[in-house]
Amino acid sequence: MKVRIAATAMAALCLSGCISLLPKTKPAQLYRFGLPSATSTPEGPTPDARGQFAVRAASLTFERAAASDRILTVDGDQAAFIAGSRWVTSASSLFEAAMTTAFDRHRGPARLLAPGEPSGADYTLKVDVRTFEARYNHGPAAAPTVVVEAYAALIRRGDMTDDRHRLFMAETPASSNSLRGIAAAFSQSVAKVLGELVVWVDAKGAG
Repeated sequence: MKVRIAATAMAALCLSGCISLLPKTKPAQLYRFGLPSATSTPEGPTPDARGQFAVRAASLTFERAAASDRILTVDGDQAAFIAGSRWVTSASSLFEAAMTTAFDRHRGPARLLAPGEPSGADYTLKVDVRTFEARYNHGPAAAPTVVVEAYAALIRRGDMTDDRHRLFMAETPASSNSLRGIAAAFSQSVAKVLGELVVWVDAKGAG
């Protein structure tokens, strides 16, 4: 299924967000991105319990135009949603779930606390997803490149000035200009960003 773009100028995006100009005539195709199930085999050696530390994720912040269940594309100075397709839920919710799975599958010293878990956290992790889009760098007929960019800050408990921060970015060319190819590229970019983020939290927290 080739991608159909409902375009709107970037200036309009800044004022009112992305709006599809095409009527909804068919049920939208649903897609998802993220990592394998947390029941998959964890990665890395089993950590020494004495070296473990707890991390609580702050509320995720997400690029406003891409945070919903619409799939955002950019072509030059124009932004658009892909017509007739959506994520199964909001992109921000899928990203949060993927981050939880990334920590669960990685056998490092960092343990991401579940929401509402009463255990005290040694660190707070703040993540701001600043870019989450498919970029048509070579025109609307060519396969786009999916770009995911997230800024993370790790703050030690009791010391708001002691923070570690880093910007993570992944660019993945889609295998084709199709919904399936673009969704797969989103999954790969998210996996790369979160894989690097988890390893970084392990190293900074343990250090």
